[in-house]
Amino acid sequence: MAHWDGIEAFVEVVRLGTFAAAARQLQVSNSHISRQVAQLEQELGLPLLYRTTRQIHLTDAGERYYARCRELLDGFREAETALQSLQERPHGVLRLSCATTFGERFLAPLVNDFLRLHPQLEMRLHLTNRQVDVIDEGYDVVIRMGTLQDSSLIARRLCERREFVVASPDYFQGVSQPHSIAELVHHRCLIGSRDVWRFDIDGLHREVRVQGPWQANSGPALLDAALKGLGLAQLPDYYVMPYLANGNLTAVLTRFQCRDAGVWAVMPRHRQHAAKVRQFVDYLVEHLPARLEQACSSTVE
Repeated sequence: MAHWDGIEAFVEVVRLGTFAAAARQLQVSNSHISRQVAQLEQELGLPLLYRTTRQIHLTDAGERYYARCRELLDGFREAETALQSLQERPHGVLRLSCATTFGERFLAPLVNDFLRLHPQLEMRLHLTNRQVDVIDEGYDVVIRMGTLQDSSLIARRLCERREFVVASPDYFQGVSQPHSIAELVHHRCLIGSRDVWRFDIDGLHREVRVQGPWQANSGPALLDAALKGLGLAQLPDYYVMPYLANGNLTAVLTRFQCRDAGVWAVMPRHRQHAAKVRQFVDYLVEHLPARLEQACSSTVE
């Protein structure tokens, strides 16, 4: 393809935001990247980028061209990785992201076990409660929970995950239990990383915005607040099942519980066939359910 080098340079400049970052990614000089993009614009007869002193912006033609070229480049990389042998040993750097508490408690031990089996592999594990951009931030695999939004990414279900709206018996001494979603406005809702709770209402997934006097981006902190009678909380099964079993928490609104929630490995299309990605996700499918089941069935004092 006559424009191939220029297309790759152009896509990386837009994706990474600067000529310097694109040059580092492609392991060439800044001037080489600049020449490739300029030559591409000359051959096309249209400007694709315009520069200010601080930023690079796409022209209208550049926006359309970038969308198609990025699909083309991703498809080419996907074709390359698809040809790798199924028996290939995972190698290189595997970049992962996951929610903080879930990652610390469940993912990190499995990551470490997988590394013991494949010491030639390097890991970059980033734990954050922010929803990262899988492609733009360069991740191979991102672990997500709940009901997924439609996207062009590849998703593989790792295991089941149910969410419960719970409160302690002490909390319900002062208020009646809610029997409908509308009644949540009359309750003290304890809020985690997001101020929306997920439900199935009339067969459809809904996100319901809740309000309350307490918020923290920590699952353990949210659980502790619920146990101490501060209000209602929506928490996943591996947090609450032992406390539901011993009576320290009571579940409400169970008929609205989401039926399609789960734990998912999300990955770019062009990376799904890479040995390091495929074998790691297979390992999670095999071992993660048992870890979560153990957490759900463990006893507490």
